[in-house]
Amino acid sequence: MADARQTIVFFPEGAFGPTNNCIGIGKVLQGRGHRVLFIVEESFAGRLEAHGFEERLMRLGPAPETEEAPGQFWIDFIRDTAPIFRKPTIEQLGEFIAPTWQALIDGAKFVHDRLREIIDEVEPDVIVEDNVVGFPALSASGRPWVRIVSCNPAELKDPAVPPFSSGYPVADRSGYADFLAEVGRTHRDMWVDFDAFGRDHGSPPLTWRDVGPDFIPESPWLNLYVYPAAVDYARERPLPPTWHRLETCVRATDDAWPVPGGLRSGGGGLVYLSLGSLGSADVELMQRLVDVMGGTRHGVIVSKGPLADQIRLADNMVGESILPQPAILPQVDVVVTHGGNNTVTECFHYGKPMVVLPLFWDQVDNAQRVDETGFGIRLSTYGFEDDELTSAVDRLLADVNLQYRIAVDAERLRANPGTVQAADLIEQVARTGQPIYR
Repeated sequence: MADARQTIVFFPEGAFGPTNNCIGIGKVLQGRGHRVLFIVEESFAGRLEAHGFEERLMRLGPAPETEEAPGQFWIDFIRDTAPIFRKPTIEQLGEFIAPTWQALIDGAKFVHDRLREIIDEVEPDVIVEDNVVGFPALSASGRPWVRIVSCNPAELKDPAVPPFSSGYPVADRSGYADFLAEVGRTHRDMWVDFDAFGRDHGSPPLTWRDVGPDFIPESPWLNLYVYPAAVDYARERPLPPTWHRLETCVRATDDAWPVPGGLRSGGGGLVYLSLGSLGSADVELMQRLVDVMGGTRHGVIVSKGPLADQIRLADNMVGESILPQPAILPQVDVVVTHGGNNTVTECFHYGKPMVVLPLFWDQVDNAQRVDETGFGIRLSTYGFEDDELTSAVDRLLADVNLQYRIAVDAERLRANPGTVQAADLIEQVARTGQPIYR
């Protein structure tokens, strides 16, 4: 029956971006009467239950000696690795990108048996994985599973698309070959090891093509990626037919966040500043951005992140450690962001131009794509001059044509929400167990 209750399990990466992405879809499915569960790290315990979902807890590594905050491992990792982000992306491959992949691979191995226990206990009709690395316990479970890519779609490699995490332009491929050669030098051994682990545990083989390696297999049933058409890449090789694009996937929020009185009193615009839950762990960078924007006439709303008590705001600012971003974005004029895919797609959903200061991973790809398509301005994250930041904000505030263009596109996106599209497709897989072709 079309209305039969299905059991749907979500397994997002242990960060707020992928988790929030899955929450939005899960809420739609839950509203249709389905049983929705989340597999989450122990540090996230209770957070999904607060949204009305069942939880199953796991760990990606040995328990720490002291209790940790949600995502604390990655907060510490990013903070301690921040000096590497000042280097060209090709130099980051060996010093940051490869160690990050290795940490994710180690987690997939560590949690393998626990994931099998959960799947055997829950008996889901479909498993939804939003991650950058595969977990063989899921793909070898014998149950339908769905892959979501909530990173920049450069993760879906193609000769016409810049190498993932390079931040290179579409119009100039001159650096692609050297970057991919360095990927081969720094990633090959761990890829071979992880591919062997997956095969030994019943998972499909991974692929390494001329455009680079994949660390997660494609689902035979359904694959989703999140990116607006206005900035998506033209491809030389069409994606296989099980791939479907969600232009945005913004969770609904019941949170109200009225703009405090007086925040616009300087006669300028209203700016939202966020480096994401991980990027904001770089307190020195956050404080510099706050200090520069504190000297402007603009009102600024600051998402301070997990180390909020170390960030000092100016008189033209308000902020908290965690803010309801979907409730705030419709009210602001410009967003200063790290370029995380969640924030970028939400900015398109609400029609907000961006100043992008990327730190790592796909943020550099998003920053480049936003800049080269004219929807915002990319700045050097650690090398920008003060007046470059303030003039970039002022230029976006004054660009009436851009504001109109992005607002029209946002109205179209909100009329066809990706959360509903994704729920429709996932529901169909759960009900039929069959692949869905676009």
